Parts: sequence; C-alpha cells; structure tokens
Amino acid sequence: ATMRPTSTEDFEELLGPDPSADDPIIEHHELWPEDLFDEDPLSISPVTPGHDPRPGVADSDLSPEEVLERYWGYSTFRPLQREIVQAALDGRDTLGLMPTGGGKSITFQVPGLILPGLTLVITPLISLMKDQVDHLRARGIRATAIHSGMSQEKVQTALDNCLFGKYKFLYVSPERVGSERFQAWLHALTVSLIVIDECHCVCQWGYDFRPSYLELPKLREQLPEVPILALTATATSEVVEDIKRVLHFRPGYAFYQKSFLRPNISYSIRRSDDKPAMMRFILSRVEGAAIIYCRNRQLCQTVSEALLAEGISATYYHAGLTYTEREMRQGRWMRGEVRVMVATNAFGMGIDKPDVRLVIHLTMPSSLEEYYQEAGRAGRDGEHSYAVAIVGSQDSRMLHRRLQDTFPEKEYIREVYDQICNFLAIGEGEGLDRTYDFDIELFIRRFHMRPVQTRHAIEIMQLAKWLEYHDDDSRSMLRFLIPSKELYQPHIGPDRLIRTILRSYTGLFSDYVCINERDLSTLSGYSEDEVYTFLVVLSRQGVLHYIPKKDIPRLHFLIRREDSQYLRIPYAAYQERRDKMSDRIGAVRTYIEEEETCRSRMLLAYFGETESTPCGACDVCLRKHPSGLHQYIIDAVGEELEHSFLGTTAESYPIEKIIAALPYHPLDTMAAIRYWAGEFSEGLEIDGSHLRRQMP
Repeated sequence: ATMRPTSTEDFEELLGPDPSADDPIIEHHELWPEDLFDEDPLSISPVTPGHDPRPGVADSDLSPEEVLERYWGYSTFRPLQREIVQAALDGRDTLGLMPTGGGKSITFQVPGLILPGLTLVITPLISLMKDQVDHLRARGIRATAIHSGMSQEKVQTALDNCLFGKYKFLYVSPERVGSERFQAWLHALTVSLIVIDECHCVCQWGYDFRPSYLELPKLREQLPEVPILALTATATSEVVEDIKRVLHFRPGYAFYQKSFLRPNISYSIRRSDDKPAMMRFILSRVEGAAIIYCRNRQLCQTVSEALLAEGISATYYHAGLTYTEREMRQGRWMRGEVRVMVATNAFGMGIDKPDVRLVIHLTMPSSLEEYYQEAGRAGRDGEHSYAVAIVGSQDSRMLHRRLQDTFPEKEYIREVYDQICNFLAIGEGEGLDRTYDFDIELFIRRFHMRPVQTRHAIEIMQLAKWLEYHDDDSRSMLRFLIPSKELYQPHIGPDRLIRTILRSYTGLFSDYVCINERDLSTLSGYSEDEVYTFLVVLSRQGVLHYIPKKDIPRLHFLIRREDSQYLRIPYAAYQERRDKMSDRIGAVRTYIEEEETCRSRMLLAYFGETESTPCGACDVCLRKHPSGLHQYIIDAVGEELEHSFLGTTAESYPIEKIIAALPYHPLDTMAAIRYWAGEFSEGLEIDGSHLRRQMP
C-alpha cells in the first residue's frame, strides 16, 4: 500500500536526502518516444494568429515588428525583447537575462525567421524542446528536434531536411553537440544563429551545472563567425562573467538584463513544524491553480495522495514517470482539471500556464536562483499571486546536511573509488580506457555505502577526469520479423497490444526501435507484467525480436587503477564548487531565517539589484509594527527621511514633500514620521509643517 502522511513525522522522514530526488547535480536520462517530433516539414500549414502586415512578402524582408505581428499577432515587443532581437540581427554575441515569464523564446524566434539560414537552439530538456517545436509548428513555422531516443536513421533524416532548407529551427540537446556526426554535419550548411537556452548551466560552480554544457565551446570553434545568443532566467554577476568566458564571447558583445522585480508576487515564509496542516491552511485561503514543490519523488506522491484524501484535486510529477504519464498529468493540470501539481524540480521549465496563483515550497532548494525560478511560475499573467515557503525548525540544519551530502569528505570519495575497482575486479595498473557494466544499487548494498554521498562522489570523480558514468542506454528494443500483412492472422495475438505498438512507434519493420513497456501498458490496458510476457511469447514465436531493457549503467575509466591516495581531486572539481554551494546555501538560510528585511528586496539584492523599495506584500512588510502600521510603511518612510533630509546639510524639510514622495495614505505616512522623529540618534522634531533637526 502507498504510504500516506498521518503526522508531521511522516512528512519529516520524507524531507531528508533521497537518492531518487530530481537533483540537478545528478543528470537523469529519460525515455522518450522515438517519433516525438515526427512531422513532414512540407505538411506544415501557416496558421496566422493575427493580421499579416504585408501578405506575400518573405519573412527576410520584414521588420522584427512585422514578423512578430505575422506569426504571434502582437504589434509591439515586451521590454528588452526588441534590443536582444536587434543585437542578434546585427551579428553580435548576446547575453540576455530575462526572468521567468519574460518572453525569452521570442528573442531568438523572430531573428531566426529573418536571418537566411538555420537557427540552432540548444536546450537541456526534451519536454521543453517539444513544447517550443509544437508552438512553432502551430504558427506555420518549420521546426524540428533531435534527441537521445531517436534512431540514427531518424537523426540523419532530420539533419538532411535541415541541409535542404526544409526547417528554420533545429532544437538539439547539449549532449548531441559533442558527437562527431553532428560536428561533421555543421560544416555542410549555413547556421545563422546559435541559441543557448539555460546558459547558466555552463558554470561549473553554478547551482545547475551540467557537464554536457562543456561541449558547447566546440560550436565557437566550428562556427567562429556565427553569433551566439545565450539566454537564462537567473544568474548572479559572477555567473554572468563565467558564461561570457566559457562561451568565448567576442569583443562588442551585448548584455541585456531585465529587472528581477515581480511586484505582483507576494513572497512569504510561514513557520510551522506541522507542515501538512500549514499546507492545507494556505490552500484553503488562496484560490486557483497551485504548484507544491517537494525535494524528492516519494514525497510528491505522498503529498498528492494526502491532498486527494482531503478532497483537494491533485496529481504529482517527477522524472521517474514515463513520458506518457508526465504528459497526461501535466495536460490535466494545464487544462484546469486538477488544481494542485505536486512536483520535484523536474516540473516547470517551459510551462506556459499564466494563471498559477500559488507556489508552495515544502522544502527549500539549495539556491535562491532555483527558488526564484520556481516561485516565479506564479502570476505570469501579472495578477496578484503568492509564493510561500513553509519552514520548520529543522530546515536550516537540513540545508547544511545537503552540502555535506553533495560534497562528501575526500577520503570517502577515495574509498568509493577503491571499492568500485574491487567490485569490478580491476587490478593495479588496469582499467585504462575500458568500460564496465556497473550495477550501482548492488554496489551500494554489497559494500554498505551511503547512497546519496556515493552518487555525488561519482559525480566528483567525473569532474576530476578519473572516469565517466553513463546510464542513458538502458532501453528496451523491438523489431517485427514478419510482414505487417501477416500480423492479423488468428493465431497471432494479443491483437490489442500489437495495434498499440503499431500506433505508438514507426520504423518497426526495418530497424530496431526503442520502446517503453510502461507506456504500452498505459495505452493498451494491460499490466506491465502482461506486456512483458506477451512480448517474450511473440519473440519466441518469431513474430518479433524483443530485447528487454538492461537497467545497468556503465563506467568508462579514463585512468589506470592506482592507489587512491595518489589521485588528485582538482580544486575546481571539489573545493571551488563546494565553497560556491556553501555560499548559495548560506543565502537560502539567511532568506528563511531573516525577520527584518523585505523578502523581495533580499531576492533583488542577491541578483545585484541593490536599489529597491519594500514590496509591501511579503510577510515581513505586512507584519504589524508596534506603532500599529505595517512594517513596509515604517521602512519606506525611514529610507525617504535618510535620503531627502538626514543625508543632507539642511536644517529643516517640508513634511508635505515626504508625503508626496510616497504612495501611502498621508495619515499613515505622518504616523511613521512621528515614529522616526523619536528614533533617529541625532533627533528630529516636528515644527508645524516642517521637520527640523533638534539643536544640541
């Protein structure tokens, strides 16, 4: 039976580290249908959402505004979109920081239509690729993608179609960029623009570093004259500099940053050790669509089932679900059939649901970048929304524990290396350039290793260039051995499963195709065990050849085995990344522990925006001050006094100017002035309509 939370302890047990957590530090490879992007490029028909400003005129002869109106139905761009579009058209390397909901995709799709060649878009998530490709095709724009679930034949077909000019946009994963086949293909056609989405992933000590992004500098080597447009929603000033360095931005590059201010979002901390009760209370007070972020997959399911038991419509989402399951759950939530989506950080990127009124964090992420992105999925329509973090007495300690789990002691990393070599029977001086099947779960059980720390130790070994860890080839494969016309003979069955396979996959009679038994189970109505049994029987009958998936990752050794005490762990692979993560976790702990500073101002300051005013909507601002006013009014009046009067040499200052400078009720502003008149150390007095310094 699935566990349901009956007490706070049930939740707290699930809030700790979990090897199944969708942690961005550990890459997760997902199974996707091979024909996810199948489409005849010649069958795409234009669907114009608005007025075509110049019918019959080629996109390349239109202005950016005219392209925007032709395909999206808008006559003007949002702030900074036009500037980024122009920089790309001018051939300048460009970095654009546009917070969630800022319209990043328009900044490369518009110039991509105007420029003569192909626009190459690198993005880390296949789900995000699919979402954007679908949106472009719906507007009559020719776009496709290649991903890890495709056969070599389909990859080659997609690339050939790009070569012959049948597509304007090609979406690829960063892993694909480094392959020899892809590198060779780049020289065969004209690429006009390289787009790197989520470009913060190139930063090795950033919050969401992905080793595959280190392949991207090869694009600059292969296509030195092609402009790069790098886009992200969140980056500190240090990460910005690292992005420009790693991607080899050329002199004259452009940098545009939109303010991180989201005035319609109320950021709040709610303190409670009874997180289930607080979660239910918040949901009862705020109407509309909601997202609840959890740290791990098991907690997602547990929370979702607890909400359903309370009569609140909910579903859950994490990377452990199949593509079909994720699509079904996401679709129900997007259509409003389900109110609450309970999810890990695998959910949200590219999700265009504007009316999310509430985002709750049951567990805080390891960085304010991550928190800002997830909280920012609320209120994309500009309406008032809430981002609430429920914080218990153990949360700060758990954040520190996360740092220790992510960066185990160096001696433990060396121990893991030694035990891996023992597990694989690699002798001293052996192993160089050899690949081994590596059952990590069996390894952890047999040697009594710590699961979370062991996985992160392997990650550090990869960065130290000791070995490579691969877990992306564990797929079931299938090929029909008899002609399609013979499949419907009475003695061949089950007919329902065969029809499901034929509807779900293509190329089954000419080559082996990757399949997913869980998807076939969902679509056919059979259990997974029944699907497996039927496929085995059909394979024995010679109807098809079925190769069950091999759920065993592989390790490829880059060095010979030697005494681990002599192996070097580079500073950049361990200490630098640990120090940066410690700083990020420290910022999160400050955010959840702070009681005196506006939440919005804390987030803005973290991203380098030091000039801001109290938001007037967070828990700190709305707290009642002893004077009876809200804290944000007290703070704003105090800052205005410092700026306009106390920071000058004037002996007096008109009170009406202070009242006029602030958007509050005059009586509230006056009450705050009276409060501060008695608080400043140098002393102030109210003299009629003026403030005066008290004479010594």
